Amino acid sequence: MTGVDVKIDVRIDVQVVETSSLGDRSYLAHDGRVAVVVDPQRDIDRILALAGRLGVRITHVAETHLHNDYVSGGLALARVTGARYLVAAADEVGFDRLPVADGDEVAVSDSMLLRVVAAPGHTFHHLSYVLDGPDGPVGVFTGGSLLFGTTGRTDLLGQRHAHTLAEQQHATVRRLADLLPDGAQIWPTHGFGSFCSATQSDAPASTIGRERQVNPALRLETDAFVTEILAGLDAYPAYYAHMGARNVDGAALIDLTPAHRADPAELRARIGAGEWVIDLRSRKAFAHRHLAGTLSFGLDGPMSTWLGWMAPWGAPITLLGESGQQVADAQRELARIGIDRPAATATGGPDGWAGGEEHHVAELTTAAFVDLAAARAGAVPPGLPAPDAVLDVRMGNEWRSGHLDGAVHIPLPELPARLGEVPAGTVWVHCGSGYRAAAASSLLQRAGRQVVHLDDAYTNAAAAGLTIVTGKETS
Repeated sequence: MTGVDVKIDVRIDVQVVETSSLGDRSYLAHDGRVAVVVDPQRDIDRILALAGRLGVRITHVAETHLHNDYVSGGLALARVTGARYLVAAADEVGFDRLPVADGDEVAVSDSMLLRVVAAPGHTFHHLSYVLDGPDGPVGVFTGGSLLFGTTGRTDLLGQRHAHTLAEQQHATVRRLADLLPDGAQIWPTHGFGSFCSATQSDAPASTIGRERQVNPALRLETDAFVTEILAGLDAYPAYYAHMGARNVDGAALIDLTPAHRADPAELRARIGAGEWVIDLRSRKAFAHRHLAGTLSFGLDGPMSTWLGWMAPWGAPITLLGESGQQVADAQRELARIGIDRPAATATGGPDGWAGGEEHHVAELTTAAFVDLAAARAGAVPPGLPAPDAVLDVRMGNEWRSGHLDGAVHIPLPELPARLGEVPAGTVWVHCGSGYRAAAASSLLQRAGRQVVHLDDAYTNAAAAGLTIVTGKETS
């Protein structure tokens, strides 16, 4: 047949690959035949499995920026698949890539086009990628620039650059809004719990049109936006300092093979040497019964973020889990932030880890805010020691927005170096929900302190009759 114009209906599909433990998203966009992957995490097996299920071939991998919060899997994915690897031309890296810059266009297929947009703000050389389909813009991969109701933070390259980058972030978001129609989808990498975002996302999805109504970068003028974003920034994980250099060099393929298994004697030796031996079970299981000297970083919370932040970089870490799968999951999470291999692992439970020796098993006393209120009123609940001090291990912004009258504040990441500042006597420890307080309580218990873990939501404190005050640091 000749002389007939046949229009093929091509559907562009964008799949989200979430890494909720780090608060990030990666993306795989495809047309049913070929695919481009944007900002892949280090464990690329998830991406490869998704491409296999969809029956598509990965031909391009794109980075919006050199990441600060995780080790990228981009180079490894490009090498495994033979894909072209798009990285900002302005970034000096130690590997071969396809250097791209503002205004470049990269044809992924005859139905998908990536338009490169310079998007400085989160970093100086940050890029966004507009995805065009047969009928025009479908959406934009924004990395750490335009997020859902917020933007990426601007202080990760140092405080001296934070103000300049905040101004650039404001201009970037406005440029993206001018380039794209209201219906264009936004696909950010950060904002879902990652410390790379200025504040957390306010929705599960968004468009340019929605952001015009809610995003401070589009509602405020430059000076007001800069003031607001800089005022809201809190501390970020210490391990971020190692991610940029790792991504500049290019990370090798991840190794998730099982690590060395430790017996009870080795576990006791590691604990005795002051090493970080981590109990991955829930904090309630830990409180009920645990191997003495271990630390509670349950896999049911953001384990890798807090452990990676607190443990000395490069220090040996041993993982204890109820099952091999639990240990494997933790190993995967830690590898994402550059803690490549645990020093040792063990599975089972406290009795087995202790080798049947009861004196090596411990408990952690727990309480609720109503118990603290009763104790402060002079009626200490039975079975609980009276509090000599209350320790708040939340972050600075949380403390300033409201805290218990008379509490001592040491943010959780600072606690290992500030144990000597914790008041003498019995310490009751709280955070926002109980997870961080469990880690802090276990750290204090390991140091020989008598501690009570307030395993309760901070929102219950006022209802329990405790006095809440606001203001700056007092400790």
